[in-house]
Amino acid sequence: MQVSESNSPLAPMYIAQAAPEKGADTPAPGYGHIRAEQVGAVLHITLNRPEARNAMSLQMVAELQQALQAAEATAGNEGAVRVVVLRGAGGHFCAGADLKDMAGARMRSMQREAGAPDPIAEVNAAFGRLCVAYAQTPLAVVAVLEGTVMGGGFGLACVADVALAEDSASFRLPETSLGVVPAQIAPFLVERLGYSQAKRLAVTGGRLDATAAHRMGLVHELYSADDLPQTLSRVLSDLLACAPGALAATKALMQQARFSPAADLVEQAAAVFAHSAQSAEGLEGMTAFIQKRKPTWAVT
Repeated sequence: MQVSESNSPLAPMYIAQAAPEKGADTPAPGYGHIRAEQVGAVLHITLNRPEARNAMSLQMVAELQQALQAAEATAGNEGAVRVVVLRGAGGHFCAGADLKDMAGARMRSMQREAGAPDPIAEVNAAFGRLCVAYAQTPLAVVAVLEGTVMGGGFGLACVADVALAEDSASFRLPETSLGVVPAQIAPFLVERLGYSQAKRLAVTGGRLDATAAHRMGLVHELYSADDLPQTLSRVLSDLLACAPGALAATKALMQQARFSPAADLVEQAAAVFAHSAQSAEGLEGMTAFIQKRKPTWAVT
């Protein structure tokens, strides 16, 4: 991966190849259904199929995986990615699965030989692996949600560490009303909303406005269109004030805490804390606190 040679924390740096001469809004070479632009320690990934309200194609799923893997591979390097911001082009986040891909999978399923893998299941599993990758990444993930947030877009909203929604956004979970199951989204719905609310939404083909999504805990903060730059800047500042190693370890420990009794994690949590306290980050954090200055990782 090549990046800009500028030392400015706001210099645009593109995943996959150096920034093209056309400017910051030019899609990074190698991607067709997303844009990926790195600004300082933040990778901005835009779902880029506005003509289809950013419906999630197989190509988009693959490119989202590739962009995340490339970002994670920068860890420990100068100019490493620490935060990923997901959003959609054209005023919508994501309208769910791409119908053309599903139609193609159905056709291949009907033509497959006995005992061969089911193409429909493979398409569904590809999206599930995407959700798992973004849920488990050591990087901080922010979702900026506007317009339509449906199906797979709903799932990505659930796996984000911080979900920001425009006050006019509309959330849909239509699978059961279409005769299918929100299979890959279900675990993340339950994790985000709890069993009762997740089940209610799933069995009613749920519709939510932004206020209801915020009240339920699906999203963490609402913003108006004019306020997005300030809101996102504040959230990114908070994330970048946290040590990247400590943030990653905290996410990993909290993920385990979802499934393990607290008593079973006491010794492991103590070991994680001791490691962090004796790490370069821990020593720098305490030194900076005593000296009343910002730690070296804090981006201003």
